[in-house]
Amino acid sequence: MKKLNGLSVTPLLTQGQDPEKKIRWKNIKMKEHEYEFPDFWSSTAVEITASRYFRRKGSHSDSEWETSLKQLVGRVTKAIGKTAAQQKYFSTPKDLQIFLKELRHIVYYQMGAFNSPVWFNVGLFESYKLKSFGEHWAYDFITKKIKPIANVFARPQCSACFIQSVDDSIESIFELARNEARIFKYGSGTGTNFSSLRSKYEEISAGGTSSGLISFLEVLDKGAGAIKSGGTTRRAAKMVLLDDDHPELIEFINWKWEEEKKAQALIKAGYSSAYEGPAYKTVSGQNSNNSVRISNRLMESVEKKLKWSLKSQLTGQTLREFSAEEVWAKLIRAAWSCADPGVQFKDTINEWHTCPVSDSIRASNPCSEYLFLDNSACNLASLNLIHFFDEKGNFQIEKYLHVSRILFIAQEILVDYSSYPTELIAQNSHDFRPLGLGFANLGSLLMRLGLGYDSEKGRAWAGYLSALMTGQAYKTSAEMAQFKGSFKGYKKNQKAMMKVIQKHQAALDKIDYSHLPDSAQLSTEKLWHETLYLGRQFGFRNAQATVIAPTGTIGLMMDCDTFGIEPDFSLSKHKILAGGGSLTLINQALAPALKKLGYQTNQIEKIIKNVNENKSIQGMIEDDQMFIFATATGTPRLSPESHLLMMSAVQPFISGAISKTVNLPESAQPEDISNVYKLAYRLGLKAIAVYRDHSKSSQPLQSIECLDC
Repeated sequence: MKKLNGLSVTPLLTQGQDPEKKIRWKNIKMKEHEYEFPDFWSSTAVEITASRYFRRKGSHSDSEWETSLKQLVGRVTKAIGKTAAQQKYFSTPKDLQIFLKELRHIVYYQMGAFNSPVWFNVGLFESYKLKSFGEHWAYDFITKKIKPIANVFARPQCSACFIQSVDDSIESIFELARNEARIFKYGSGTGTNFSSLRSKYEEISAGGTSSGLISFLEVLDKGAGAIKSGGTTRRAAKMVLLDDDHPELIEFINWKWEEEKKAQALIKAGYSSAYEGPAYKTVSGQNSNNSVRISNRLMESVEKKLKWSLKSQLTGQTLREFSAEEVWAKLIRAAWSCADPGVQFKDTINEWHTCPVSDSIRASNPCSEYLFLDNSACNLASLNLIHFFDEKGNFQIEKYLHVSRILFIAQEILVDYSSYPTELIAQNSHDFRPLGLGFANLGSLLMRLGLGYDSEKGRAWAGYLSALMTGQAYKTSAEMAQFKGSFKGYKKNQKAMMKVIQKHQAALDKIDYSHLPDSAQLSTEKLWHETLYLGRQFGFRNAQATVIAPTGTIGLMMDCDTFGIEPDFSLSKHKILAGGGSLTLINQALAPALKKLGYQTNQIEKIIKNVNENKSIQGMIEDDQMFIFATATGTPRLSPESHLLMMSAVQPFISGAISKTVNLPESAQPEDISNVYKLAYRLGLKAIAVYRDHSKSSQPLQSIECLDC
């Protein structure tokens, strides 16, 4: 095979024309502002995009704000194009120009979107000079080394997901606080495994005992709560993880539960139950997701009713001992009471690790989808699945693979364009180049196709789409490795990475192709054969390729009804926005789904009116069609098992993990949560969280019925 000297791009979407000229633009007045957007964008998408992502058009605080989607997309794609030319990614200047037109088309038509930090930060104030204090680091294209940068706007933070480490010292703990603050400031989230910190049951060198894990977590929690993410939302995104044998495991499990009880007491005393209200702001632990890293050994000990030892992380000495069943019961009771902690299955995670020779995986980002080495970062992008099916429900595979390739190339270009808060994160990002391409709107897509989320057909489609996306991402990665070289850490991890790629390929046999188009099996197997062949020839440019992120804000930007892998929460729901305000959301998949089922226009209008007024579709359609409209909290309600089975259909084709919360009714018992966690483990999932309705006095997403209650 002839080695490439750069990428070529086919103008599949634009036919080489400027996408701006094909769109009907309209001016939309919102409050005191007027914005320019495509006429097919909803008012929700316009409001979210304008309020979250529009920035000032100059280097001074008195400069004008962006007022058009063309300005937002233009500044981002212009910056990507400039660095792509500098780094010589494309065979010809024409290929680069086609790539940029295709990329703009993808965003304009809501087919895909980058993670929020790209929209927050890219292309801003590139000529505005700041004095360098070595606070951010980036790859220097001239010296080919990681260096401190003078202008954080010219080399912005683009990754949404960070993983950081912490050592057992005061200096390291407060250096972590400093680095977390910088990550939050520019709109990203971070996670850390705190198992290295000695517990309150251990001595310190100066005499006495340590103040313990929880005391330091409380300090870091307050820091996170004080910083607006990206300057626009109130709450920073943070993950706190602990191994299952840390001496303060029980205190960690109970931490948020105890704080939730304090908040509820304050609410009963008359304080507001709002998340930003005085009750929740008074208590600790509210600015992070907490997860316990569960080992195979603990799961086996629970099953066999064995003892469980909590050990010093410094000496390995057993400091406390419980029955494994007791530890498990405490974990389940806490999750039942306040939704935390979630769990991550650390042995399963490391079985799918592409770079185990470099180090094991110990932590994740705040939503558990990015799982990789400590002190690394990942930028995300997500596909809006409904845009790859025509009006008759036919899958447009060429378009799907093309858009996956374009977005993945753009993400790769951003790796060395970006800056990072520490030298080590910058170096690891350059050396391993992990990316997180994913999708959103799966629940809406299945409803539009007349398929149930809890159905064999629905799971077959989810697995198929995931396999295609990841196969194309790794194929593109191998394609880029031909002329850019494989990632620096590839050589010593080559055997392990090829083993993981083969595990992805082997999982194709689990897809039930009888529910898919006739060409599905052949096209998928052909794609993965090409991916494996190119990988063996040239290696891979990226250590990871895909994740399934929660896609909250960018999901609204793309007019998604459902986010990430989630089913719809309910057909009619109320979303409380981070940073204030709320939205009432009606599922836009209803009309096309009902049309697919053969209902006439007047019938569809009547059904949708009933959903708006009575929050239910029950009694309006045939009983044997109700399963198509099952949602996480509505009627009919999806079972917890259905969430996990959908994840198990997708997980074998994803490099990282799946951000997922299993919704349970308020009436659910602790045993139900135990069953969820155990089934997730048996199905080979990497991470899972649960939420029992009203287990917290403040919840960001509610059905309208719950809100009225």
